[in-house]
Amino acid sequence: MNIEELSKSQLILLTILVNFVMSVATGILTVSLLDQAPPYVTQTVNRVVEHTIETVTKAAPAAVVQAPAPAPSNQDLVTAAIGADATRAVAFYAADTGTSTPAIAIGTYLPKARAAVTAAQDALPKEVLVAFPDGSFVPASLSRAGSGIMIYGFADKASLPKAPSPILVASSDLKLGETALALRPDGSAATGIVSLVTNKGIHTTLPDIGAGSAAVDLSGNLIGIGAGATSGSLISADKIEVLLAATSTPLATSAPSAAKAIGVSATTSAAN
Repeated sequence: MNIEELSKSQLILLTILVNFVMSVATGILTVSLLDQAPPYVTQTVNRVVEHTIETVTKAAPAAVVQAPAPAPSNQDLVTAAIGADATRAVAFYAADTGTSTPAIAIGTYLPKARAAVTAAQDALPKEVLVAFPDGSFVPASLSRAGSGIMIYGFADKASLPKAPSPILVASSDLKLGETALALRPDGSAATGIVSLVTNKGIHTTLPDIGAGSAAVDLSGNLIGIGAGATSGSLISADKIEVLLAATSTPLATSAPSAAKAIGVSATTSAAN
């Protein structure tokens, strides 16, 4: 058969066959030569082979692709979100009576704004003592009120506990059926879903969590605070954010007032 008459496929197969035969013949020849070679030549070849294997073995782990970490379960997300919410839950006491009387309101601490917010069900005093989960009490002064919300600011020099700062979730970003979590005044956890979002507020299937208590999503971000009027009704975080933006300048000017509250509250607490 004339090699020029072979097709491309036949030429490729012929090339593979020739290479295979040559490799087998080379291996046989190499083994035969090593058997006849002096011992020092064989030892040198063995060292080269061992060194090559060690080099490849050391480089191999770097090429191993790490498996991605497992995604957190829904239970893990719920636990973490409620834990973050718990570090921001606060209670308000009247500055003139101190902690000798029951708390007059509950609310949530906003670390980034250095403020505490609550729902304005009843008229609250301008000067209060804010009780944090770690047992500390810090004086605060009313900086702005509106839309059923009261925001208290702390003095610039006030030492505040560390807590994760939540994102204020816009009501337009909420989805029906989204998980809503909250802590009730007695410290128990409550879960529900967002059932309705309107211009007037947010409705959830949460039980009565108390006016001013924070409701958060699975990421621990603030959805709103309990309105107190109807079970599961929330004042949206939008209104809090608008009020915070409006208090950026007054918060700074209210610092002296808060500083005075420190002296008044300290005296009152000592007296009690």
